[in-house]
Amino acid sequence: MHRFAHAFFLAREELVLFFSATVLILYASAVGIYYFERDAQPEAFASVFHALWWSVETLTTVGYGDAFPVTVGGRIFTFFMVMCGLGIVGMPAGIMASALTRAAKEEGE
Repeated sequence: MHRFAHAFFLAREELVLFFSATVLILYASAVGIYYFERDAQPEAFASVFHALWWSVETLTTVGYGDAFPVTVGGRIFTFFMVMCGLGIVGMPAGIMASALTRAAKEEGE
């Protein structure tokens, strides 16, 4: 547990930067899907804040299926957001693996 806590300490700046970027990507994807789908599905994408739910479930690769794009533009946009979502899920694992390696080396010295 000490090594894990030390790794979080070592990676804190990268994690804060990553999570800040993630929040910006979440908002940008909500705005984007709202732009593409608002006319085709006004009940599902009534506002940017309603589109945030779609954004969260798409970028975390959960995809419940309760809201999905029906327009061509929305589907193409969703493809790019899913690719971003894969990075959002994988990036913190890489950051923590690197920090754990650094923490292990520091403890060994």
